[in-house]
Amino acid sequence: MFTERRSVRRYKTDAIDSDVLQNVLEAARWAPSWANTQCAELVVVKDGNIKKQLAEVLSRKNPAILAVENAPLVIAVCGKLGVSGFYSGKALTKFEDWFLYDLGLVTENICIAAHQQGLGTVIVGAFDHDKTREILNVPSTHEVVALLPIGYPDHEPPAPKRKSMEEFVHWDTY
Repeated sequence: MFTERRSVRRYKTDAIDSDVLQNVLEAARWAPSWANTQCAELVVVKDGNIKKQLAEVLSRKNPAILAVENAPLVIAVCGKLGVSGFYSGKALTKFEDWFLYDLGLVTENICIAAHQQGLGTVIVGAFDHDKTREILNVPSTHEVVALLPIGYPDHEPPAPKRKSMEEFVHWDTY
């Protein structure tokens, strides 16, 4: 399953069935989070005008521009600040706000669940986050971290080269 998922940037125009979408969103709901803080918030965008506005705030060299504009829907992955990684208002780790980690877990759950449902996704991170927050009316207490175009793939991208286990797995010490 994990070896078959790809980043898909071209989609068919077929609408996503509401039951299929619910399964994907349910996977996001069950993603683990720091102390079960569940800081993730999702904005599901189906409106073509809003998707076009989102595509316009991607960096110009981003190969996902057409994916954001043309996918049947785009999920904006947002997170509430100052919750994950905190206890009684105090950050508990060197990295302080843990929301990026939690949102990564939500994003991965969405991508894997979408793949299981026959959908394709690509994780988009190179865009103007502040303008995106304005477009989607996301409150200042939250950040938009990623955009996920989702749809039925129009092609099958080849597998990217991966590191061997020996190149990144260390035993007992680095």
